[in-house]
Amino acid sequence: MNREQLTELLQQVKNDKIEVSDALEKLKNLNYEDLGYARVDHHRELRSGFPEVIYSPGKSLDQIKGIVRNMLERQNGNILASRADRDVYEAIRSVSDDAVYYEAARSVVVRRVPFETTESYILVVTAGTSDIPVAEEAAVTAEVMGNRVERLFDVGVAGIHRLLDRMDVISEAKVIVVVAGMEGALASVVGGLTDKPVIAVPTSVGYGANFGGISALLGMLTSCSSGIGVVNIDNGFGAASMASKINKL
Repeated sequence: MNREQLTELLQQVKNDKIEVSDALEKLKNLNYEDLGYARVDHHRELRSGFPEVIYSPGKSLDQIKGIVRNMLERQNGNILASRADRDVYEAIRSVSDDAVYYEAARSVVVRRVPFETTESYILVVTAGTSDIPVAEEAAVTAEVMGNRVERLFDVGVAGIHRLLDRMDVISEAKVIVVVAGMEGALASVVGGLTDKPVIAVPTSVGYGANFGGISALLGMLTSCSSGIGVVNIDNGFGAASMASKINKL
């Protein structure tokens, strides 16, 4: 339940369109609801502007279905399940016909209301094609959160002219998410070309000395370009959440 829905519920009580007991029933689990295996946080949208997201790995399909059912009953907005495979999609689809699978992003969205989009946009940039799964997780998450998103993929430092050819889309973005593996140099380059905040996402893409993304993470953390923030390895979701907050300031 978001702020507008809560206001509407109180107005219905005031206008005698709903019994006080029924309103209390809707409100009693506003903070969270204990399902035994999960405590579903129904209050999160009121606090942070976006409902709780279902992180799929480690949960059984029955648990995921139970959480989705509960959210469908208690909330009216869209529902996002991250790091989802096709089995998770099919499980959610059995609960809601509104489920959509974004395979590249490994995300399932139960689309119950249209995405509202901002006039300003978040730009998601990748160094290589191999970084696209993490980038798409960021892009789809940001779109579900109500942001306009532009994509600029495969413009890494090995062919820097590909990046420089698109300075128009870089300069007009409000915030930029840079997704890169290997040594993670692209974030520093982009940071040196723009006055916009850059959120760097190291990926686990790379050869042995990449250490599963550690080299990209350390490279981004030690960047000499100013205005760069860094999230965890492969954390497209976290980057999108931060970018959305910046884009809506």
